[in-house]
Amino acid sequence: MPSTPAAPPSPDDVFAMLRGVVDPELGSDIVDLGMARDVTVDPDGAVQVTVALTTAGCPLRAQIQSDVRTRVGSMPGVRSVGITLTEMTAEQKSAAMARARWNVREKAPDTAVPPTTRVVGIASGKGGVGKSSVTVNLAAAIAATGRTVGVLDADIWGFSVPRMLGVDGRLRTVPGEKRMLPNERRVGDGRLEVVSMGFLVDDETDALMWRGLMLNRAVQHFLEDVEWGDLDYLLIDLPPGTGDVQMGLARMLPRTELLIVTTPARAAQKVAARAATMARKSFLRVAGVIENLSVYVAPDGSTHEIFGAGGGEELAEEIGVPLLARLPIDATVAAGGDVGDPVALHPGPAGDAFRALADRILTEAIPPVDLAGCSARLLDAMAAAFDTPTT
Repeated sequence: MPSTPAAPPSPDDVFAMLRGVVDPELGSDIVDLGMARDVTVDPDGAVQVTVALTTAGCPLRAQIQSDVRTRVGSMPGVRSVGITLTEMTAEQKSAAMARARWNVREKAPDTAVPPTTRVVGIASGKGGVGKSSVTVNLAAAIAATGRTVGVLDADIWGFSVPRMLGVDGRLRTVPGEKRMLPNERRVGDGRLEVVSMGFLVDDETDALMWRGLMLNRAVQHFLEDVEWGDLDYLLIDLPPGTGDVQMGLARMLPRTELLIVTTPARAAQKVAARAATMARKSFLRVAGVIENLSVYVAPDGSTHEIFGAGGGEELAEEIGVPLLARLPIDATVAAGGDVGDPVALHPGPAGDAFRALADRILTEAIPPVDLAGCSARLLDAMAAAFDTPTT
């Protein structure tokens, strides 16, 4: 007896099969990205699929077509596969990119950063706004309250954290393993754990001429292969702009929250807004704005707005977050950075402002994780109770 031909698949069946076609660049399937726009199935088994590309000249179009034809053509009842290519509108493309970033966030790799650590990226739209000095002084001020603070110098090209914190020496390795140990500095009852490319070069004047992929890999190495301790906070000094390192961080540590550093100048404010836009497109929370180089405090106590006024406040209002601090121009900030003695550890206009900023971070903007009610803390308490001898 001749076999009965298989019935053609339904359009829903074809869409289900198309979930196996992945855009190699965006890393998600074409159905989830909204690229598979329409499917029609004729009674004789002829299937027509409409695929919208992010751009008409997409260099991966041939691979996507081949994958669609191969997968759909393998379905029982399919006689032929036709593919119509269209181009996404700007709105559709934006939605597809957002979906791709969300999917990457949901598949974040494991890192060595403890899950209870508050991860804070210090970002700026441009260089020269004092982002690194804000990072090291904020880290020192938080550590001075008795907490353990990690500092990751992710500005691979322009590393400056080791000198500014007065920490040097090569990174050590865990005995018998390839994992590295951060360099440490005690700050009162607290501790700083510091990792920087500056600990891996022979001289701090060495120039690193690396492309974006290598920069991203270096940050990944610092997040995955460093034996970070039980950190309360990890502060990450990001390079200026919205490039590879920032996008890589959003993928590897999607729980990162950003502090945007700007100056009072309007030009700096507009550029800094791009950092906030990038963060939100990557589904990162922007916790607040810090206006650096706000006013100059003269020896007689008078203040002078050398770089203008209002940039930080305008930026905070524009992106809908609080202005957490206005840090003054103070010669002791640069002097302390040159010798590795953060000004946040000393009295004075700048030191007082950094300690006030740290207090707002701890109590309001990004408070430490409270473990009092978590299961791990309760189990530890129970174990301690059972181990305590009774009389």
